[in-house]
Amino acid sequence: MRNPARVAVIGAGAAGLATAKALLDVGADVVVHEKGDRPGGLWNRHNGSGLSPAYGSLHLNTSKGRTQFADHPMPADWVDYPSADLVAGYLADYADTFGVSEHIRFGSTVTRVEREETGPGRGAWTVTTEDGGADRYDAVVVANGHNWDPRLPEPEYPGTFDGVQMHAHDYRDPEIFRGRHVLVVGMGNSAMDIAVDASYVAASPVLLSARRGVHIVPKYLFGRPADATGGAIARLPWRIRQRLAETMLRLAVGRPEDYDLPAPAGGLFQNHPTVSDTVLHRLTHGEVVARPGIERLDGDRVVFTDGSAERVDTIVWATGYRVSIPFLSERWIGADPEKLPLHHRVFHLDDPSLAFVGLMQSTGAALPVVEAQAKLVAAHLGGGYALPGVDERRRIADRTLREARARWGDKRPAMRIDFDAYVASVPRELAAGRKRLAAHGGAFEPPLTSTGTSATSSDATASHTTDEVSA
Repeated sequence: MRNPARVAVIGAGAAGLATAKALLDVGADVVVHEKGDRPGGLWNRHNGSGLSPAYGSLHLNTSKGRTQFADHPMPADWVDYPSADLVAGYLADYADTFGVSEHIRFGSTVTRVEREETGPGRGAWTVTTEDGGADRYDAVVVANGHNWDPRLPEPEYPGTFDGVQMHAHDYRDPEIFRGRHVLVVGMGNSAMDIAVDASYVAASPVLLSARRGVHIVPKYLFGRPADATGGAIARLPWRIRQRLAETMLRLAVGRPEDYDLPAPAGGLFQNHPTVSDTVLHRLTHGEVVARPGIERLDGDRVVFTDGSAERVDTIVWATGYRVSIPFLSERWIGADPEKLPLHHRVFHLDDPSLAFVGLMQSTGAALPVVEAQAKLVAAHLGGGYALPGVDERRRIADRTLREARARWGDKRPAMRIDFDAYVASVPRELAAGRKRLAAHGGAFEPPLTSTGTSATSSDATASHTTDEVSA
């Protein structure tokens, strides 16, 4: 009888909690390292980590039926789009319900993760924390999220600005905008929410600036949550889904250009849409006013690319986030972790005892995706799933990247997944892994056991084609 794998999970947000739960289900010895003082990660705006971008008015932009964990449905009496505070409570309840909470080390900031290549511990991982502690593990799962390291415009806009500048990450309450002349830069969900919030207290209509447009999807279409409508056609090829969904959207709310917003830079299901009921309302009432991209900053004014200029004293940069994994060296993640190829967006190609849950950009909700990824990790480390051979994993990753670029272009193609296709693909991949296991007489062991010795059967298995999603 082999000893259970000892696994470090980094992060106690939705991805880390789902991973820990799945690993506990297969008998793994799990330690969750969490920088903050409570579970819930970025959803918990009171988290002591200081990394949460959540603000008071934040709600889900995917419906609860399409967002909840399959293993832990949200309460039936909740509204379709719960608040961030409700979601944070839901994640804490999930951790308690499945016994994850007692495996979390709060206030444990991971500073370095290294593979032991030589000596008696060869094959193990050392996880070092800010307090100087160092523990050895058989495997590491990175679940630290990627919406916490603010990205500002690069290069900076020319000129100087006399007022206040802030990133959307630091926004909490609209009172900071009372009596101010506000410009919000961006077209994502946070940009729209902040512009709407500010429009009720600002001294003048809130300016909303963007160089490129996006599709704006209301939360309800034809009396149902909009993503449920999309889910109903999920089995169709994405190009057909795109045409159907864009037609429905035009019939329901028109085009972004009808609201003086820039035309979308790509089709629906290619670039991530913004989900908002309220921004179109505030635009039609003149409380939010669309502006083109910024040309330059000029003291107390902002000059736009159409030559117009507006007085502004507060700029909110809703310009997204970098993907940051500061505790892993370039040996593991390269110069840019956004480009990191993974098998099924989970397993490191060189060493599958290093796995990632949540390092993706989904066309839908995140929770069902990370739950599926967690089950894949747990099946592998629990000995119930064999990966394809290393050469086959590389071929699959290369093919997936080509297909992603064909659909999404060069904006984070390695991270992109189609929500419905991906979630449906994981059970097929698990079944394929069980077949690979059976083909070798069920003799598979996880890549590492708690003895610290390396097992090689994962890479030694014959190459088999897996059911990989066409991302």
